[in-house]
Amino acid sequence: MLSVDGLTKSFGSGTNKLQVLKGVDMNIQQGEMVALMGPSGSGKSTLLNIIGGLLAGDGGTITLGERTYGRKGPASVVDVRRELVGWIFQDFHLLDNLSALDNVAMALELSGMDASAAEKAAVVALEKVGLGDRMNFIPDQLSGGQQQRVAIARAIAGNRPVLLADEPTGNLDIASGKEVMALFKALCHDEENPISILMVTHDPDLASNADRMLLLNNGKTEASDIRSAWGLDAEADQQTSGGEEE
Repeated sequence: MLSVDGLTKSFGSGTNKLQVLKGVDMNIQQGEMVALMGPSGSGKSTLLNIIGGLLAGDGGTITLGERTYGRKGPASVVDVRRELVGWIFQDFHLLDNLSALDNVAMALELSGMDASAAEKAAVVALEKVGLGDRMNFIPDQLSGGQQQRVAIARAIAGNRPVLLADEPTGNLDIASGKEVMALFKALCHDEENPISILMVTHDPDLASNADRMLLLNNGKTEASDIRSAWGLDAEADQQTSGGEEE
């Protein structure tokens, strides 16, 4: 479903040049949820931004379905953002004066869908996330967890095959966070239309719910587990001296 090959990205120039991604290789299958962890500043959000078509990489390629991109600017990958990738952020980014239904439908209309079709798709998406009885509520009438569900409905309403989640439970309490993770699992395991989710998180408990974990460190990704990812800062020297890294 999603393949990242040799992706590189630097910021700055000359002596101030900082190479953040140094050849990232990663594959995600259809219906798979992958957690991405790593120390602050390791480039997790940068990686998501390039996959999501918000930022151009310097080298390497991204293949999503039949679409290949990675080194072109946002203006050249509008189709990726409209049709292939949905976003979930820590902040919900809902319009306060619009109902849940209108928040989802408006995003679809902005992507080119006519109003009638957008409303129908929004209804389906909101029902899928368990908000069939809250469609006409504005954000202030919804809990934090429900607002994030609206944001998830907005992200999946266009039948995009990949969902990028950047700290999706960062503003939620523990119970609401667990509900969002359960919803992610249900979306991945949907028999009719399974989606793939790449989730950045600092929370090892949330990461343990994913099918797989990747650790982004020193500009590259590697397979990992909860213990090594969570204890990275404290155990990095031990891992290196122990010869566990190639």
